[in-house]
Amino acid sequence: MEGIDARGMQHCETTALGVLLRHAGIELSEPMLFGLGSGLSFIYWDSKSVGFPFLGGRVKPFELTRNLTAALGLELLVAETTSARKAWQNVAGPIDAGRPVGLQLDSYHLDYFTTKVHFGGHVVAMYGYDDQDAYLVDTDAQGGAVTTSLDSLARARAERGPMTAKHRSFTITAPTAPSPRDQIIPAIRACAEAFLNPPIANLGHRGVEKAAKQVPKWLQRSDNPGEHLSRTAVLMEKAGTGGALFRNLYRDFLAESAEVIDSDHLRTGHALYSEAAGLWTQVAALVAAAGESGDAEKLTQAGALLHELSRIERDAMRELSML
Repeated sequence: MEGIDARGMQHCETTALGVLLRHAGIELSEPMLFGLGSGLSFIYWDSKSVGFPFLGGRVKPFELTRNLTAALGLELLVAETTSARKAWQNVAGPIDAGRPVGLQLDSYHLDYFTTKVHFGGHVVAMYGYDDQDAYLVDTDAQGGAVTTSLDSLARARAERGPMTAKHRSFTITAPTAPSPRDQIIPAIRACAEAFLNPPIANLGHRGVEKAAKQVPKWLQRSDNPGEHLSRTAVLMEKAGTGGALFRNLYRDFLAESAEVIDSDHLRTGHALYSEAAGLWTQVAALVAAAGESGDAEKLTQAGALLHELSRIERDAMRELSML
């Protein structure tokens, strides 16, 4: 396909968005894509159906795409179907017409994927295919421009379970040239509003505070703490989050925004998120250390940092809400 910049970024959804937007003539940094999509959030998720609690640092899958395209006035066409045949037509049609397509799928089935764990919220861009393989763009860590067999792609798209979508595919077009700068403040305010006023106690700053209380008990919560804690630490720091559970990306978005918007609230928010990002990386390291050693004190320390993080992020979002 002509005009494809198959550049992998740090996070899957922003990587796919970058491919689709660059093809439409829109070049934005990954932090800007994430921030304009009001992507930052927090969730502490635990239930009988999950083997171990999950810490999430962003809005739910595809919400970032919907937020970003709405903010920039882009046309987002989404297709979902239970039919594998129709699902393929939804992808092949735009690609044959010279337009890349975004896909939400389960990364477990992708040939090139290094970590064989079911994750139904994974997003890739697809820009071509032949008789055997699909040509995709995934994160830099997964190889950037990659291929997977058409059969594996079909399985990945058809998978059902948490966070999966029904063969979801999407395209983006730009009717007019967007003005990203004008959307920075509304995007930040929307993100701050959601973070400061979560509907339930395991979201936003309240979710971070809940994590502060629960994480010190994690050794008792797990029948295999070595595996569970080390996996959680990897998910926080390396699994497409950009580090620090997406806080590095948001910090960099605020820094880039402060270059074009002169605001003390913005500068303060950036300073606080710079502090928060460093502390999240420390939390991940403590969780990993507890998994290796079985030392509950490490989790107590992580809990204390999370308590501090709840305050720091709440203060940051209060500043940013005043933009």
